[in-house]
Amino acid sequence: MLRNSLFLFFFFFGIIFISIIFLPSLFLPQKITLFGGKLMGYWSKICLRIFLSTEIIIKGREKIITDKKYFIACSHQSMFETFFLQTIFNSPVFILKKELTKIPIFGWYLLKIGSISIDRNKVKKENLDFLSNVKLVVNSSNRPLVIFPQATRMNFNDRSPFKKGVSRIYDELKIICLPIAINSGTVWPKTGKLVSNRKIIVSILDPIMPGQDQKAFLDFLQDKIYKELDNISKPS
Repeated sequence: MLRNSLFLFFFFFGIIFISIIFLPSLFLPQKITLFGGKLMGYWSKICLRIFLSTEIIIKGREKIITDKKYFIACSHQSMFETFFLQTIFNSPVFILKKELTKIPIFGWYLLKIGSISIDRNKVKKENLDFLSNVKLVVNSSNRPLVIFPQATRMNFNDRSPFKKGVSRIYDELKIICLPIAINSGTVWPKTGKLVSNRKIIVSILDPIMPGQDQKAFLDFLQDKIYKELDNISKPS
């Protein structure tokens, strides 16, 4: 309990401190704000290591694509990946729930770094601009796109079907998909106590080339990520 309290206190204290220090960056070039986000990712790693004795392992780093456009499809179990992925990849662009952009200060940062929001409560016709915005971002920069196919944080043992949005993006962009499985929920769950003395594994899987139809891609991606999650979530 003490470890949990210390972790949460220092983690959020650090995030708030960085947010305040970088407030002027909201009026400066975007790269300064992106640097602040990367600092938050490193801060999460430091807090996990110090207060929960968590070792973070990155598998498959050599599979990161450097010479072609791609997007990342990642499992989502905790806040960890939204911060830490910024330390691995080149200033990724996150696709996230529109509600997050309405959070004071934090939402301003999300908009400043170019995050793409989607209102999941709107019908499909009212979200037509979403794919256009995604294509615009991908075509105008070398920053990889990050989407969480589960759409929200899930318990580490939840294997609910992926949402179809990721397959629409794959079909529309016609670029490589880089799947990632992260077992962060075994340490930092969506609800309940945090767990110490465990490993968070970030497993970068083999890229999926463009060209499959939407259903085949979605089934393949889901199977690939969930099989890896089953593998890395076993007690060590």
